[in-house]
Amino acid sequence: MDLTRLRLLVELERLGTMGAVSEVTGMGTSAISKHLAVLEKEAGVVLLTPDGRRVRLTPAGHRLAEHAVDILARVEAAKAEMTGEGDPVGRVDLVTFISMAVPVVLPALERLRLDHPGIDVRLIEHEPDQALELLHNGDADLGLIYEYSLVPRRMPETLALHRIGSEPLLLAQSARSAGGGRRTMTRERLSELSGASWIANSRGSDEDELVQRMCGAAGFRPRIRHRIDNLEAVNAVVAAGWGVGVMPKLAAPRRRGIALTPLGGLGGVRRIYLVARTGSWAWRPIRTVAHYLRSTAREILDDVDEVEPPEQV
Repeated sequence: MDLTRLRLLVELERLGTMGAVSEVTGMGTSAISKHLAVLEKEAGVVLLTPDGRRVRLTPAGHRLAEHAVDILARVEAAKAEMTGEGDPVGRVDLVTFISMAVPVVLPALERLRLDHPGIDVRLIEHEPDQALELLHNGDADLGLIYEYSLVPRRMPETLALHRIGSEPLLLAQSARSAGGGRRTMTRERLSELSGASWIANSRGSDEDELVQRMCGAAGFRPRIRHRIDNLEAVNAVVAAGWGVGVMPKLAAPRRRGIALTPLGGLGGVRRIYLVARTGSWAWRPIRTVAHYLRSTAREILDDVDEVEPPEQV
């Protein structure tokens, strides 16, 4: 099969429309259609089906696109090895969660832009569940996600993860009612919050499970009374004494009226991962962006993994 046609199929799966593929490749939509029609004949199966005024990939088309990602990555890796590496060029759609954006992602991309201007990074903000779905479906190329050590996350087999580090978890409560200062939380002191109003996010997902397990270890079932996603609003509720909540270090506020207590082993840590589709790590733009993210995270996170993702993953 022709590599150009495979690349067009991959771009159509990633971008969704012929027009978007045309914009990225500089090839006219008519020429793209002809190439994909030839690819269908070569494959011997229907790869595209009409969807209104557009087309979408059939299950066979999606499956071939998955193979094509691996094929193209291996071809590029072989070319780089045989001819020497030039400056990487390409678009990378990066999905990340908000608390990593300012301290890690933006500084990393600023350094990347200076060193490798040919890499075009597009940012998408999502929490891990939505990020994993985008990556699995090919709607994002590289992701930053997290999991709590007390609540391990199930990962799709189509994705390859590489841990880059971790951060401690803190208990945020009103400074007026906090006891114990900055000393690490104990079960006895945590049990004193059995009657508190706890704050969690609106999704009711792994954060709920984290709070339940942590408080269960201290002998009580927490009352989750507030569900708030906006960090500024969470901080205001905590400062006013209306609730308490668990915060990772990167998201924790530095403002008057809020006391932050390390949770230590009671809360565990939040582990941060780089994620991409299996077979995508050999593509140099993805590897380059991941390298800059890892290098910046080394300045911010704890327990940073120094091992770079292998090309063949």
